[in-house]
Parts: sequence; structure tokens; C-alpha cells
Amino acid sequence: MATLISHSPDETDALGEAWGRAAESGLVIGLCGDLGAGKTQLAKGLARGLGITARVHSPTFALINVYAGGRLPLFHLDLYRLETRAQIIAAGLEDYFHPAGVSVVEWAERWFAEPRAAAPQGLAPAAPETRFPRPPTPPGARLRWVTLETLSAAERRITYEDLGA
Repeated sequence: MATLISHSPDETDALGEAWGRAAESGLVIGLCGDLGAGKTQLAKGLARGLGITARVHSPTFALINVYAGGRLPLFHLDLYRLETRAQIIAAGLEDYFHPAGVSVVEWAERWFAEPRAAAPQGLAPAAPETRFPRPPTPPGARLRWVTLETLSAAERRITYEDLGA
């Protein structure tokens, strides 16, 4: 697991660009973080690193934007408006978790989070280890799990780990 501090949107963008230059087909980048944490900024850099010249913006209302024209297609998903894995499957987004290109998924915890069992009666539920726990990796998947945390108006803590094949 790696952690870095971005001191500006430009630094977050540059990280995404570096990841885009190194990305291989089949990579899924799951982004977790609060509103304004820099998820879309990282996706913009990723697109540029893939050689995509189109203007990248969050697909909050469309659920997915597809960008071609780079060395690999980019599938940019935003799960903010979907609350459960069942809703994601019903929206037809499941195939993008095994892409013929690169998928970047904002609010990825909504896909990968496992439902928590209810605590036995009279006991408080166990506290989670982290707010965005590391997900189980689907067989054959290549997943970069990324958490963005707001430290100040300009600074973000970006923690990431590569999981899977």
C-alpha cells in the first residue's frame, strides 16, 4: 500500500496522468472519497495519460462516460446515484468491471463493499477498520483501490493498493 500527499489539483492530475501512461487493458481503478476529494481530478489526469484529448467530466447523471481516441478506451463510471450492487447490475454496468480498456469508478465502494451482517441483538456492530475497507478482488481482475481524503482546501491524502492478477 502506498500513500502520498497531493498539495494541489495539478499534483492529483499528474498522478492520474502517470497511472494512465502505465495502464494496461483490463485495469479497474476504484476511487473512494467524499465529495470534492479529487476523484474526478484524478480521472482527468488518467485520461490525459491514456492520450485522450476529450474534455473529461464526472458522469454523475449519465452513470458512465466512454472516452475513445487514446491508446486504450477509458470507461468513467460514477456510482454516486446508485446505492447497492443490485442497482449497479440493473443499470448494466457490471461489464465495466472487466473492461476491454481501463475503467475508473468513482464511489467504487458501492460496488465492492460487502453487505455487513447485522450485529446480534443487544451487541453494538463492530467498528470497521477503515472507512473504505479493501475489497475482495474478483477472480482474474486487476484492481487499483484508491482512497482520497481531504486534508485542507488544497491537500489530499491519496492511498492506493494494487490487488488481483
